[in-house]
Amino acid sequence: MRMPALTSTHLVYAVVLVTIAVGAVLVGSTGRNFFSTGNISDILTGTSVLGFIAIGQTVVILVGSLDLSVPYVISLSSLVAATVMANQAGNVLAGVLAALALAAAVGLVNGLVVSGLKVHGFIATLGMGLIISGYLASNYKGSAGQTPLAFRLIGATGIGPVPVSTLIMLACAGMVLLVLNRSRLGHHMFAVGGNLDVARMSGIRTRGPVIAAHILCSVMAGLAGLLLAARLGVGSPTIGTQGGYDLLSIAAVVLGGTLLAGGKGSLIGTLGGVLIFAMMDNIMSVLQINPFLKDVVRGVVIVVAVAVYARRRRVGRPARYSGADSSGAGPNDSRQGPRPSHEDRGVSA
Repeated sequence: MRMPALTSTHLVYAVVLVTIAVGAVLVGSTGRNFFSTGNISDILTGTSVLGFIAIGQTVVILVGSLDLSVPYVISLSSLVAATVMANQAGNVLAGVLAALALAAAVGLVNGLVVSGLKVHGFIATLGMGLIISGYLASNYKGSAGQTPLAFRLIGATGIGPVPVSTLIMLACAGMVLLVLNRSRLGHHMFAVGGNLDVARMSGIRTRGPVIAAHILCSVMAGLAGLLLAARLGVGSPTIGTQGGYDLLSIAAVVLGGTLLAGGKGSLIGTLGGVLIFAMMDNIMSVLQINPFLKDVVRGVVIVVAVAVYARRRRVGRPARYSGADSSGAGPNDSRQGPRPSHEDRGVSA
């Protein structure tokens, strides 16, 4: 019986299991328990912020774009939320809505520039990030606003060892997963990322999926900013850039098996990549490893992961078509039958 082929998602969760095993040994060597309630809570807490951003980054990369403005959207969202709330429990909803609306507006602009002006996502979002960075540096010299206790509890409470913030992140991941796998918009996102010209010729309006992906990415960054505001109790103009969430989220997406070229990837794999980074950070913190060496370890893991995926694609690539099949029919031979229609290919206009 032929064994099913291993996917990148299978591989990333195999690495998760290896990381758990190695982490249990290394943490145990210090006299601590890797599986203690406190340590598990620390690891899951580490997945929350990066998880929100990586979810959005996955969707953007799937459509063949990129978003480098997320750390600045995080900072801006935290400031707007904390300023609007002003330590008043009655202003929590207004603060949340204002932060998410502003984040969505940033994503809309990013999407319009990428899809309408045909500017690559790397440049478009980098420019947007610089604009927001300049605004923050000009108008905020330090933390601002204050979040009320009721809102701060979101970042400080949990159900057993599982933080509430992690549950919210997983709920968002579930909704995005449904959009990608069960909706026309999700199918169009994969099609646009796979081949923009083919998607356009298939009758797909390609601007919509790109704009929607960028809006979703910015909203997820806004949620991350809200979570950080809940943890800090104030808004900060540097909280996003200090975490390096732009490059780290891209790294988690790549580690999860999503192609940077777009069109192929897995949100579940991305969550596995986020978990790996969270566990690595936790293990290195327990071992009191030099913080600068953390980036070295992350870099090695990313390079090895991409190298493994690239090798698997080369090995698994089918032989090139020679112009005739085993029956001797050429590419234009009528014996091959008619070409599939839009419906046969699973792409609807």
